[in-house]
Amino acid sequence: MAKRDYYEVLGVSREVSAVDLKKAYRRLAMKHHPDRNQDDDTAEGQFKEVKEAYEVLSNADKRARYDRYGHAGLEQSAGPGFTGGADAFSDMFGDVFGDIFGGGGRRSRSQVFRGADLRYSLELDLEQAVAGATVTISVPTMVECEICHGTGAAEGSSPVDCDTCGGVGQVRMQQGFFSVQQTCPNCRGSGKTIKDPCEGCSGQGRVRETRKLEVNVPAGVDSGDRIRLGGQGEAGRSGGPAGDLYVEIHVRTHAIFEREGADLACEVPISFTTAALGGSIEVPTLTGHVTLKIPAGTQTGKVFRLRGKGVKPVRGGPVGELYCRTTVETPVHLSEGQKKLLAELDDSLRGGGKRHSPKESGWLDSVKNFFENIGI
Repeated sequence: MAKRDYYEVLGVSREVSAVDLKKAYRRLAMKHHPDRNQDDDTAEGQFKEVKEAYEVLSNADKRARYDRYGHAGLEQSAGPGFTGGADAFSDMFGDVFGDIFGGGGRRSRSQVFRGADLRYSLELDLEQAVAGATVTISVPTMVECEICHGTGAAEGSSPVDCDTCGGVGQVRMQQGFFSVQQTCPNCRGSGKTIKDPCEGCSGQGRVRETRKLEVNVPAGVDSGDRIRLGGQGEAGRSGGPAGDLYVEIHVRTHAIFEREGADLACEVPISFTTAALGGSIEVPTLTGHVTLKIPAGTQTGKVFRLRGKGVKPVRGGPVGELYCRTTVETPVHLSEGQKKLLAELDDSLRGGGKRHSPKESGWLDSVKNFFENIGI
């Protein structure tokens, strides 16, 4: 496949200056960077194409050959195999080690710095976490300055090589027999300084702004889950890519339900008569009410399981269950007549010869045996 014209790739004319060439490259590199276009399969190819075009046109010798012979001039200069000799060997390792150690006086390219990742704590109701939701959040962050497009320099100017490190970004400190390399304190490793700072960002290349973002919360999330929004963190420095935003989920306490993984649980109060005689009651779920049949003689603590009324896990798997734990309520605020009826019922139950309270009878028998064993 034939390569596109490098000037066309960067959207510049053949008379473009080095400063404008770099601006065009930075703008397109940010636009097509794979970290900012994770859903676009073509972004990586476009980013590599932009990078290749800039590497050629920013080099005076390569640009001259390209202007005269086109792509063929670059291919002929390379030749088959490794035939570059000592100079090519020096260039190969100089590019690698020069950026790290300053490379024996060679000037490295201006360094770019990826923006910081951010974390946002998002509180959700249980219903939102189970069903999923789209939530708008406000995130204070650092964004690229629209006036200087991240360079930090005023309009019509550009950053220049640092006087302290000569554009390398590193300075050498002699300590006895050892030579120690460290980040330049003047340019903080970028290799560039700004003589005429941008008024909009005071030379920082970034400004603080509160951004509104929509977060698509998938169904089934739980407290502790995180949603990653690529490229929505702080803008990078010196044209570097933006960081990511991590949205951490916190589910609020619910008035009725407790959640344990994919399962839900709730307490269901039932009346004294329903527990004794049995019946049907309405039980709430996250998708509506269902009817729960209560058998006669139900005791406090009896747990009923409703299949498929729990949560569909966000990472897949079967829908959980809803566990309903019954609590038998003791009647309160009784009238004299009601008290009399209950007293008559109690006499009837105790004198019937049958154990109508199996737990109470069993407990009393255990107490009696305990005292007999210790001789009381």
